[in-house]
Amino acid sequence: MVFVSRHEHFNAAHKLYNPNWSAEKNEEVFGPCANANWHGHNFEIIVTVKGNPDPDTGFVVDLKKLSRLIRSEIVEKVDHKNLNLDVDFMVGKMASTENLVIEFWRILNDKLGSITSTAQLHSIKLYETPRNFVEYYG
Repeated sequence: MVFVSRHEHFNAAHKLYNPNWSAEKNEEVFGPCANANWHGHNFEIIVTVKGNPDPDTGFVVDLKKLSRLIRSEIVEKVDHKNLNLDVDFMVGKMASTENLVIEFWRILNDKLGSITSTAQLHSIKLYETPRNFVEYYG
């Protein structure tokens, strides 16, 4: 089994705020991430697929195709957007990095078959900052 990863980048704004809580409770739990005027991040996403190399190409997956898939299905939908307001698959969800990576998995897992018949999605690592990231394995 070989693991192949593709790294992409996007910028987005969001706010962590639970409407069922008071402003004070939101500030206590989320701190500056509950800022009424939003805040933004330079996100980094690393998508890893796994499989055996194709005997004809030597590839687990064509990385150009994987890059195009990530960009068309994820990056173009979230880059320079407000995750709470502009992104259809985040409507009604807390715009945490944890929830975002789960949605990214759902989208890419459904679409990966359009570029490979053998590779499988293994993990998605999503960096919100250089020191804060989440990793999801489905």
